[in-house]
Amino acid sequence: MKKTISLILCLLMALSVFGCAAPAASEPAAEPAAPAAEPAAPAAEPAETNGGDTIYVLGPTPDHGWTAQAGTYADKKVAEINAAGKWKAVYMPASTGEEQVDQVNTILANGNAVGVVFFALEDSAKAGQEALIGADIPFISFDRIIEGPDKYAILNASGDNWQCGAGIAYWLEKNGMVPGSTLVTLIGDNGTVCTRRQEGFEQYLRGEIDYADKHTGEKYHIATPWTQEQIDALTADYKTVCNWSADGAYGYLEQKLPEIVSKAKANDGNLFIFSMDDEMTFGMLNLIEANALDDATKADLESLNVNISAIGGMAELYAVMDGTGSQAATAAKYFDNMMSVYFSPKMMENVIGYMLDYLDGNWSYNVGDGKYEEVWIVDAANVSQYEGFAGHK
Repeated sequence: MKKTISLILCLLMALSVFGCAAPAASEPAAEPAAPAAEPAAPAAEPAETNGGDTIYVLGPTPDHGWTAQAGTYADKKVAEINAAGKWKAVYMPASTGEEQVDQVNTILANGNAVGVVFFALEDSAKAGQEALIGADIPFISFDRIIEGPDKYAILNASGDNWQCGAGIAYWLEKNGMVPGSTLVTLIGDNGTVCTRRQEGFEQYLRGEIDYADKHTGEKYHIATPWTQEQIDALTADYKTVCNWSADGAYGYLEQKLPEIVSKAKANDGNLFIFSMDDEMTFGMLNLIEANALDDATKADLESLNVNISAIGGMAELYAVMDGTGSQAATAAKYFDNMMSVYFSPKMMENVIGYMLDYLDGNWSYNVGDGKYEEVWIVDAANVSQYEGFAGHK
């Protein structure tokens, strides 16, 4: 009798166990289809299971220029998240990629991360992103997209750097740039931001992509595509990495501008400047105003047809273009046309918002996808319609 009761009890216990487990077993069976519709759900669960409650945002130490303003916007968004109370958020500023790797080690030691928004300052931050991948912590790569880890980021987000380059190529060609022209290329650094801007510049000239301008609502296609040999000749002689600095551009141009001006004068009287950042365009203005050029070079520069670009949207550069800034008179005297591709650091707020979307399951991206915000040309004709950001020191 005891054996019979024991057997009955065992059977009841087994049925109870399987009965309770049945719903849990049925849920995973339905979930494999979810990644296609809601890729966020599978990745969000491990963070909650591990007890995580904190979004970490890695970015620049506020100094000046575009990166400083990106950091300011990040700080503001982090404060909003903390005030809302659903998640905790921490902004971790740094000055180097190596420092960001150390910050990732701190994040891993804390053990409370649900996600990381990673604005890599240098490619040396790659080891930090690899550590996040190893720890299965979801991250969004912002602005500087580091190749390798980008395949594992839940999203790679930035402004459309290819369109920045295409827009400048369109604008310079519209203003007279032809094969054989004299071009100066001022590069921020050798990361993906500038390589993509250069790629877009060349792709437009070859006729492979159009420039789509959000302000005009129009797409522009080159009428007569260039050959790669013509592009290589255009970009061969005068280019330098300025480390996103007005001083970097100043130093290079102080040494080379007399030669550049002389060549442009002997060529066709046109000078074109492909500057990949507002700060470096200010380097050119600062050089002219510093009396670092001899009178003959300045006179020749004034006689040239000079078209100078920029990328960013600093209020100080907008003031130069609209005639109200302290350097507006210098620009009017020495530059025939000036523009800056709109590329606002405010997009960092949007990117942090994407992490909130991901954690809430409001997600339609696949791992490794890219999201690139629209850019457009701002010049004297439309500058009054846009608000710049304060940044130039």
